[in-house]
Amino acid sequence: MLSPDRLKKYPGKTVISFILVTLFYILVTIWIGNLWLLFGIFIIIDLFFTRFVNWTFWKKRLPPGHKHKFTTEILDAFIWALIVAMLLRIFIVEAFTIPTSSMEKTLLAGDYIFVGKLRYGPRIPMTPVSLPFSNNKFPFGKSIKSYTEWLSLPYKRLPGFREIKKNDLVVFNYPEGDTIIKEFPDKNYYTTVRQYGREFILNNQNIIVRPVDKKDNYIKRCVGIPGDTIQITHGISYINEEKEKLPTTAQFNYFVKTRGDYTDTIIFNQFNISLYDINYNDYNSIYELPLTSSTYHTIREKRIFPGIRRHESIDPTFSNYKIFPFSEHYSWTEDNFGPVVVPEKDVSVNITPTNLPLYRRIITAYENNELDVRHDSIFINGNYRTSYTFKMNYYFMLGDNRHNSNDSRYWGFVPEDHIIGKALFIWLSIDKNKAGSKKIRWNKMFKFMR
Repeated sequence: MLSPDRLKKYPGKTVISFILVTLFYILVTIWIGNLWLLFGIFIIIDLFFTRFVNWTFWKKRLPPGHKHKFTTEILDAFIWALIVAMLLRIFIVEAFTIPTSSMEKTLLAGDYIFVGKLRYGPRIPMTPVSLPFSNNKFPFGKSIKSYTEWLSLPYKRLPGFREIKKNDLVVFNYPEGDTIIKEFPDKNYYTTVRQYGREFILNNQNIIVRPVDKKDNYIKRCVGIPGDTIQITHGISYINEEKEKLPTTAQFNYFVKTRGDYTDTIIFNQFNISLYDINYNDYNSIYELPLTSSTYHTIREKRIFPGIRRHESIDPTFSNYKIFPFSEHYSWTEDNFGPVVVPEKDVSVNITPTNLPLYRRIITAYENNELDVRHDSIFINGNYRTSYTFKMNYYFMLGDNRHNSNDSRYWGFVPEDHIIGKALFIWLSIDKNKAGSKKIRWNKMFKFMR
C-alpha cells in the first residue's frame, strides 16, 4: 500500500482525485452489497499511482510531455463516453420508444421516453454479454440475437428510493415474451398454442427462447400491487373494493353511428383519435374507436353523430384461450374480470385443481418449479402440496387505452424480476403519419409522465 511519505511525491490534485474516486467507489460497493468488489480499490491505486497495468490498452503510454495522435484521443474519448453511457443505462436512466397505442392518450405511438431506474432500484443485468444499447436483436438484423447466454447471472435488484405504487407508469419485460415464433414474432406464442396446440406449433414453426431481461419492453399503468384484490366490472377497475381513479387520458372503445361521408375523418382528426385503433363497418356506417371521457361527452352533448354507445365485452366464448387464466372455471372478459388477489412475496395461498390456472405460470415459469397434477393431486418438485408460498412480489398492469391494450387481463401478473423502471418524461415525440416538420409533436416534448 501507499505510505503517507510516498503520497507526498504526487501532485495534490492527483491525491484529492484518488480520495474522491475511492470514496465514491466504496459507497457504490456498499450500495451493490458485494464486498468482494472492494478489491477494485487496488485497480484505482494502480490507475492513479503504481501504473503497473495499462488499463487503457487502446493507447500506448507515452513519456511526459508527449501527446497522442488526434485519432487516438478521439478513440479514447469515444470509449470513455461509451463506458459512461453504458453505466448510466444500467444504473440510472434508459431511453425507450413507444411502439403501439396501448397507452393512448397518456403516451402516443412514436413517443421517446426516459425511464428512471433509481426509483425502484436498478436491476443488475442477468444476461450481461450483449451488444451495447440493444435489447434482444441487432439493429439491422431482426432475426439475429444481440446477446449470448454463456454467462447468466441470477436476479438481483439494488436498493431503490421506494416501492412501486398504484398508478405508477412502469416499464417492464413482457412476461409472455420468453418464447417467440420466429416466423410470426408479433403473435403471442402461448395464445397460438392454446388455439392450435403445442405439438402443431413446435412441428411447423421455429421457436426462439429469451431470458428475462431480453424479453420485449412494455409500459403500462400499475393498478394492483402485492396483496391487492382486483376486480373489473363493466370496464371499471376496483382495487380492494374501491373504484379506481382513472386518469383523464384513459380511453374506452365506443360504437359510433356516423353519416358515412368524408366529414367523419375530419371530425376524428379534430379529436386526435389514433388511426391504429379505428375499426369501420362499411355495411351500417358504424365505427368502433377509443374516446376519452371528455371527448365522449362532447360528442354526445353536441350530437355530432347520430348515435354513440360504449363497448362492453360480455361474451366469455373466447376466455379459454384469450383471457387470463385461460380456464373454463373462469369465464372472465376484458370488461368483467376477477376478483383476483395479486400474489405477494412470502405469502402462502391454498392451491386446488380449480384455482391452479391462476398460479401455474408463477410456479413453473417465473419461480422455476416442477409442477405435476395427478388425479386432482398437485405435486411441486415431487412433493404433494395443498398450498404454495410465493418467492417474489407481483403486479397487475393495465393500459390506459383499455380496449386496445395487451395487459394483465391477457397474460396475468408481472413478476418483480421483470420490472425495469418508472417512466419519467417524453424527450421526443414523432407522428409517423405526418411529413416534414409536422412529424414532431412539439406539445409533447419534455412532458413529465403521470
